[in-house]
Amino acid sequence: MDRALDPALVHRRRRIRVAVAIVSLALAVLACWQLNRLLRPSVAASDIVISTVRRGDVANTVSAAGVVIPVHEEVVASPAASRVARVLARPGQQVKAGDVLLELDDREIVLAVDTLREQLAQQESRVATSKLELEQKHKQLASAIELLELDLLSSRALNERNQKLRLNGLVSGENLLAGELAVKRAEIQLRQQRELIADSRRATAASIAAATLQQDILKKQLAQQERKLAQAKVAAPFSGMLTTLVQEEGASVAAGQLLARVSELNNYRVEATLSDFHARLLAPGQAVRVEQNGEVLPGRVHTVLPEIQNGTVKLLVDLDKPDNPLLRNKMRVDVNIVTAQKQDVLVLDSGMAFNGSGAQAAFAVVDGVARRTTLQLGGGDGKLVEVVRGARPGERYIVSDTKAFANLDSIRITN
Repeated sequence: MDRALDPALVHRRRRIRVAVAIVSLALAVLACWQLNRLLRPSVAASDIVISTVRRGDVANTVSAAGVVIPVHEEVVASPAASRVARVLARPGQQVKAGDVLLELDDREIVLAVDTLREQLAQQESRVATSKLELEQKHKQLASAIELLELDLLSSRALNERNQKLRLNGLVSGENLLAGELAVKRAEIQLRQQRELIADSRRATAASIAAATLQQDILKKQLAQQERKLAQAKVAAPFSGMLTTLVQEEGASVAAGQLLARVSELNNYRVEATLSDFHARLLAPGQAVRVEQNGEVLPGRVHTVLPEIQNGTVKLLVDLDKPDNPLLRNKMRVDVNIVTAQKQDVLVLDSGMAFNGSGAQAAFAVVDGVARRTTLQLGGGDGKLVEVVRGARPGERYIVSDTKAFANLDSIRITN
């Protein structure tokens, strides 16, 4: 006959079974948690960059590619077709105003100068000869006029005597008429001689004026050739750096061809190029940050060039310190043009996780896990980006490249 179990034993066995069940459940949960840790994607903390949301000032900027150029630069061109006779300088050399850089073959110019001087001398001789001929002819005509005036006086005196004698019947009518005609003939001859003097003066004056005009033309041509002769010795227009120079002696050069370029030392500006998509945002006076080897050089937009070429717009930037020793002619720099400035807004460090403005996916870091969320971003200046919506101060976000886990909802961060 079976006996009933001791109630204490029954309770003890029940407690053991419950304890075993609880331990088994805990082990199962622990195993699942460990398995989840093994299977969940992770990223090392050293492989990412995390930034904390905070308040700060941020500038909206537009990036552009820039080239350092001199503020003042002059080009020296060939005055005429010639050849290089001597080269007296080299590119990269510092020169002073008036220093001869090279000499051109000036034999043809010298010949042209000599020819023009001879032609000018001929014209001067022609003018002097015309004046002398006018004086001689004037003297001859003046002498003839004096004689005609005497003849006219004599004819008038004879005519008056005949008129008195005619009253007494001592002179015939024919003789009286002949005397009157002699007076008229002398008056006509005298008037013709006087008109001949005026005509001679006008003709000679016109001849002298034509010769003088030709003389002036020759003087201008001579002055032009003399300038070319002086320019055959190519000199520096001002003190600066010789950046370009034709260096081959004997080389042929055409009229107007570039021979040398001189740039002002320690006075630079930046020529920036960017997409015409941003043209509406640009205006003179905007602040600019020029970056070179980690150093920021402040400046301002001086001019936005109106012409758009190949989908790009250019602008000139004046630097606050145009004589910065870091600057070199034709050096490439990064240019950030400030189009707007905001103060006391939420910001994050800029990074490859973000691309422009608007709604963007981001990973918020909480207790060693990065969870996917969405942030509304505003403008940035390349170092900071504005957080318009979706985050609070103190929250942490991955700002480095997240392409490797961009399709995941969460990722574990390991030490």
